[in-house]
Amino acid sequence: MERKNTLTSLRLIPRRCEMSDSEDEGPPQLSSYALAALQEFYAEQQQHHPDLRGDDKYNIGIIEENWQLSQFWYSPETALRLAEDAVAAAGEGGRIACVSAPSVYQKLRERHRDAVSVCIFEYDRRFAAYGEDFVYYDYKNPVDLPERIATHSFDIVVADPPYLSEECLRKMSETIKLLTRGKILLCTGAVMEEAAAKLLGVKMCKFIPEHTRTLGNEFRCFVNYDSGLDRDLSVQLPVQEGPK
Repeated sequence: MERKNTLTSLRLIPRRCEMSDSEDEGPPQLSSYALAALQEFYAEQQQHHPDLRGDDKYNIGIIEENWQLSQFWYSPETALRLAEDAVAAAGEGGRIACVSAPSVYQKLRERHRDAVSVCIFEYDRRFAAYGEDFVYYDYKNPVDLPERIATHSFDIVVADPPYLSEECLRKMSETIKLLTRGKILLCTGAVMEEAAAKLLGVKMCKFIPEHTRTLGNEFRCFVNYDSGLDRDLSVQLPVQEGPK
């Protein structure tokens, strides 16, 4: 979704900066208004194009939620549980697709780095900061994918439709079936259980995912394979730091 860019406010700044009458008083200085506009512009650019070169570049929340895009990140514990289940399902050296599930992607990269191959399919271009892992994706065009993405080339697809609507789930299901070799891990509202079973053949798990913020709708996980998410909930995975 487009936002008004603060760069437009810079057009109000005169081409010539305000200067002292004496040329000996130093270099020209921006007015306080111009300086404030510049600072706002640079702050906005940093928000939309974050610098992810540090050791914390895979931390959940380093790219902030955009509620206008219906973004709500998983808690670190939930992201870890989903990531570990995906790794177990994909197998050693497997390929994992995270479709509108950036928190899981980040946890996979934080914990496993090069142990698995991961792609992040996202509408939000801020995630292009992750380089070749990033694939631009719009669920409204479910089969419009780049040529480098071969059909049925992922051992498992982890997907989280951005909207609780059958239309959104139906279109994203086209993408999921195009990408997966068979296994599907879907995270969405409990109200989508019947539609999810019909479209993807998945069933609800015992594990209840949590987000960093409280959502108004009950959220659940659905799978079509033998998953650890459907086992004893008293067994919790510890949150550990990733490799340095």
